[in-house]
Amino acid sequence: MVNAHSHAFHRVLRGRTHERSETSVTDSTDNFWTWRTQMYAAASYLSPGAYEQLATAVFAEMVTCGWTAVGEFHYVHRGQTAGTLSEPLAMERALINAAIAAGIRITLLDTCYLQGGLSVAGEAIPLNEVQSRFSDGNAEGWLKRWNELHDVVTEINSPLVTLGAAVHSVRAVPKIELERIGAELPAGTTLHAHVSEQPAENEACRAAYGMTPTELLSSSGLLGPSFSAVHATHLTPHDIELLGSSGSTIVMCPSTEADLADGIGPARALADAGATIALGTDQHASIDPYLEMRALEHGERLSTGQRGRFQPAELMDAAVSGGARSLGLAGPDTDSTDLDDYLMVDCESMRTFGSRVSQLPLTATAADVQQVVINQRVVAENGVHAQLGSVEELYCAFMTEHPEFQ
Repeated sequence: MVNAHSHAFHRVLRGRTHERSETSVTDSTDNFWTWRTQMYAAASYLSPGAYEQLATAVFAEMVTCGWTAVGEFHYVHRGQTAGTLSEPLAMERALINAAIAAGIRITLLDTCYLQGGLSVAGEAIPLNEVQSRFSDGNAEGWLKRWNELHDVVTEINSPLVTLGAAVHSVRAVPKIELERIGAELPAGTTLHAHVSEQPAENEACRAAYGMTPTELLSSSGLLGPSFSAVHATHLTPHDIELLGSSGSTIVMCPSTEADLADGIGPARALADAGATIALGTDQHASIDPYLEMRALEHGERLSTGQRGRFQPAELMDAAVSGGARSLGLAGPDTDSTDLDDYLMVDCESMRTFGSRVSQLPLTATAADVQQVVINQRVVAENGVHAQLGSVEELYCAFMTEHPEFQ
């Protein structure tokens, strides 16, 4: 199973964002944008050491739940320790070290993030204090750092570590910089972007450029078999046509999209148009791959009133081959099982007993994962990490050493 979209540090928000803030109580609204202020607060505390410790626990939780690979959509490029910013690439090394310690495959999706957003009038919003740590100034600066990171990954030479790229969103990267990235990033590089997660993003993009985010990405030369659109919740029919005909991948994150009240994306329509569907856990409201598979199908059922919108085999394909393709671990003509990664799942638990094996995506949970093997190595058994031990203890140690996150 391949987790195609993760922000590891968001894990500290689990179970801590469900009460209305003072602002939301005043205006009777609690949504993605109010949640984002809490996320930025968490990002402001990150240092390389804290990030490595937290990400190690998050990646360890992933493997005990059954994920064998992760796409880490990484934009916090500069952490802060004792009031000073970290050295260049320290945060990236922290995530790589965490993945190697947890024994999970990582495609590090190093992310270009250049402006604070777009107003509904289409005007660029300056970076705030936290966002300034995400930015390399312009596409040239980001490409320079990306190439330096490429050299680091080459030097590490681990079968678990792959480098990809991302543009955060059309809100965070102007059109002229999108075009430069499309022209100068090496051909075939795995590239991801948040796309149309919120209606406000679409409105701002239309105001700024006279087109939707998908149309803007297409005109900038970014769509194609190496491209993944994350969320893709609020699309037009033309957007669906562009993503499908280009052979792009769509990374749905159903538990996060439900948790943040984003909406239900047109997954079935995208698949029918020719797009590959993959799954991710994004902000880790849940890290259970079976719950993500079920939520994808349940969203379709709730929005259409029809069952069986995705067959169980299609749900498993999204979690396995779709994710592998999204992260550049397998191409359309490559079997992702060639990676020598696999799970053993209990088919006779109280949840799965009586289920046809083919229908486990609709009945199993991470609690039924008995063994996880990655790169021919046993990494987890019965919810316990083979090298790191109890994931609960990893989280407890992190919170004890970093009370600022509580």
